[in-house]
Amino acid sequence: MTFLRSLVFQIAFYLVTTLYLLAFLPLLPFLSRQGLWRTGVLWWVATTMFLLRVIVGTRAEFRGIENIPEGPLLIASKHQSAWETLALLPLFSDPAFILKRELMSIPVFGWFAARARMIPVDRKGGSAALKAMTRRAQADMAEGRQILIFPEGTRRPAGAPPDYKFGVAHLYSSLGVPCLPIALNSGLYWPRRSILKRRGTILVEILPPIPPGLPRQKIMARLEADIEAASDRLLAEGLAELGPRAPANLRARAEAESSPLSTPVENS
Repeated sequence: MTFLRSLVFQIAFYLVTTLYLLAFLPLLPFLSRQGLWRTGVLWWVATTMFLLRVIVGTRAEFRGIENIPEGPLLIASKHQSAWETLALLPLFSDPAFILKRELMSIPVFGWFAARARMIPVDRKGGSAALKAMTRRAQADMAEGRQILIFPEGTRRPAGAPPDYKFGVAHLYSSLGVPCLPIALNSGLYWPRRSILKRRGTILVEILPPIPPGLPRQKIMARLEADIEAASDRLLAEGLAELGPRAPANLRARAEAESSPLSTPVENS
């Protein structure tokens, strides 16, 4: 049943996405970026979340909304799934995503991403790519936008060891604005590279913002510590909710960690 629901959702998602793209494609040259955002992107996200909830039974709980500050902001989110590339959008007034340059080459999608002025980055471009990304981010932030980056650069499986990249620290020191960490457990419910979707409640925790001014090494260490600690906690909650429906490898690891045999015994 889980696979069937996932398949139906996948078909509905691509059908709705295609219809939205076809409907707005003729309007693309005439819509402002803000107009495209309000009339196209947010409605598409809302429709997708509705389909996910109704067909699969996957909901979301957002914690810490009160931690989102006003004004310029660098948002650094855990990235486990395609889900957060949609679901985080409505939380912010005018976000600019930093995404890999290859996505801009996808027909139609790339046109919409360019019209929405998302920020492409060449992940193999070294320091030149970092400088180009920073210039774009500074220009967009000057217009009042928030910059959203996935510090690990790509989706990581739920429970995988962290792999934070230097780009987020470079942006943080260059922009001089607060950094908002976001933890989540979406990979349990919408795994990467899989058609499978699991019913349940995806948990997102918006952590207290980190003030500007920290040295690059310190912001890297703090960001990883804050996001990973919260994401591990949300992972444990998700595994408890899913029970036997959880991924076998994560379930086995959780059982091993909770086993009395894994707890060291102090010598008297």
